[in-house]
Amino acid sequence: MSSDAGGGARDVAIALSTASSRRSWCHAQKKESIIGVTEQTGSPQFGRSGASPLFSSEMSVNLSAPALPLRLKRVDCEDSQNTHAPKCKRRKLSQPPSPGLAPCLRPQTHSTEHTGPEKLCVSSIGSYILLEATEGTQTYRAVHRITEQEFTCKVFSMRKYHELIAPYTRLLPHDNICKISEIIMGEQNVYIFFERNYGDMHSYVRTCKRLQEDEAVRLFKQMASAVNHCHENGVVLRDLKLRKFVFTDAQRTKLVLQNLEDSCLLNGDDDSLTDKHGCPAYVGPEILNSRHSYSGKAADIWSLGVVLYTMLVGRYPFQDVEPAALFSKIRRGAFTIPETLSPRAKSLVCCMLRKSPLERLEAQDILLHPWLHCSNNTFVSQHPNSRHSNDQVVPDFEKGKEGDCY
Repeated sequence: MSSDAGGGARDVAIALSTASSRRSWCHAQKKESIIGVTEQTGSPQFGRSGASPLFSSEMSVNLSAPALPLRLKRVDCEDSQNTHAPKCKRRKLSQPPSPGLAPCLRPQTHSTEHTGPEKLCVSSIGSYILLEATEGTQTYRAVHRITEQEFTCKVFSMRKYHELIAPYTRLLPHDNICKISEIIMGEQNVYIFFERNYGDMHSYVRTCKRLQEDEAVRLFKQMASAVNHCHENGVVLRDLKLRKFVFTDAQRTKLVLQNLEDSCLLNGDDDSLTDKHGCPAYVGPEILNSRHSYSGKAADIWSLGVVLYTMLVGRYPFQDVEPAALFSKIRRGAFTIPETLSPRAKSLVCCMLRKSPLERLEAQDILLHPWLHCSNNTFVSQHPNSRHSNDQVVPDFEKGKEGDCY
């Protein structure tokens, strides 16, 4: 009986051992299956030891796993598509056009466009579109948006424009003096619009070499009338020259005096000036010789005489490449007049280019001179080849020296 009891106990122990072994084998199979699935799905690999990743100290520094870099790359790509693209769109919509003109043309009221392959800079102010600028100046060609009429726009500093446009405001309207069409106030600058022109007299004389007397009479009469109007209203021009007279029509028959910004306003009848300002070829001898004051109006008459001489002869009465030699000729006041000019033309030139300021004609007397009242039949063709002659040419002396003072 005890033998049966011992055998039963052994059977129970064997059964329990067999069950325990079976449970251990099932647990091992299940664990191996889990690890195999994990490796196949691309999770980080921790070796064949079967250590749980939850307790692995290297889980955050394992750089050999292929899934993590792939996921990071995919996330980065999605971020770049979701974040950068909208930002680019916002920048394109909100970015203001970059100004294309000089700093003085960059108030906040401007808008600039770039058109064409050469990116032509265009700016606008008020009802006007500002186009290219004159080289070396703050003067621009302008077009009215509605009428498409062309104008000339000058840009002045807000602090100085009152002084610069004072000659225009003092003078009454005159047919041969340019008028201000409109003034637009910017934040830092003032934009003054004038009627457009069709070239200046300096360029015209250079092209023609010299003018026939009948044409010179018509044009010079307008010049003298403009100067007389200025003198009668207390405005001394100081820097009078051919370039300051411009044509207002394409046929080049009507002239106006422009660029009055550097003129001097007189207080009363005294026209005495002390500053030495002007273009070398047009400056009077008293300005070079005087250490004190000189007559501003008489100096204008001298310059006007140089203008007339150049129109008729095709060169300056006093001309030299060396400034010292040029000023020496002007101080002496000696010049030659071609015999081809009519006697009345010679008379008027000599009456304006007198060395003594007191002996020169005044502007109102010039308008009464007989040469300006001659009929077309009075003039003979003194210059049969004047339009094609190359022996006398007006040098481009005004442009480079116009800012010099003496």
